[in-house]
Amino acid sequence: MDRETLKKLLLSLKEEDYTLNADLHIHSNNSDGKMTPEKIVEQAKIKNKKFIAIADHNNIDAYLSTNILAENIVIPAVEFDCFHKGIIIHILGYGINIDNSEIKTLFAITPAGKRNNLYRIFKLRNPIEVISKIKNAGGIAVLAHPACYPCRNLDLFIKPLIDNGLDGIETYYPYNGFRRIFKFHKKITVKQIADKYNLIKTGGSDTHGKKLP
Repeated sequence: MDRETLKKLLLSLKEEDYTLNADLHIHSNNSDGKMTPEKIVEQAKIKNKKFIAIADHNNIDAYLSTNILAENIVIPAVEFDCFHKGIIIHILGYGINIDNSEIKTLFAITPAGKRNNLYRIFKLRNPIEVISKIKNAGGIAVLAHPACYPCRNLDLFIKPLIDNGLDGIETYYPYNGFRRIFKFHKKITVKQIADKYNLIKTGGSDTHGKKLP
């Protein structure tokens, strides 16, 4: 699926789609999740999901080690750890060409860079570079779980990323677990920013466990 086709698809998905049949933020055991990519796809089919994305931290091993991209419901994705205005953020890349040489320079080369939260803090990426390389790889760049970032003004925090090509923000996100505690902004604020700048709105469960919600 090329970038423009994927963009149209993502723009067509609404909040009810993410509630019922789309989950574009799932982690496998190739980063810090518990399920194999194959198990994720199996569960997604049982739950009649129309679209899913395995977005492991700093790697695309789920797509290199399996044939899950042959499944029509699977959108290739990755989640990069970045550092923006003194705050750790995550940027999702959807629909990237997994063979693109430029984006490969962003991938972790050790297991710790994919799975170890503490190690990953010391390997944070420049978000502007990440956005650029995602788009050069034919992908869509989306800011993950934006309500979690401890900034005074979320609009002003995100605006430089938008000015440098950010395509969307994760608007439909459950904020469960520790992200419920470390939630600094309201969901409506996220939606208002997406609407203000005509950004793509995505959503996902951020599942790390043994089953899809």
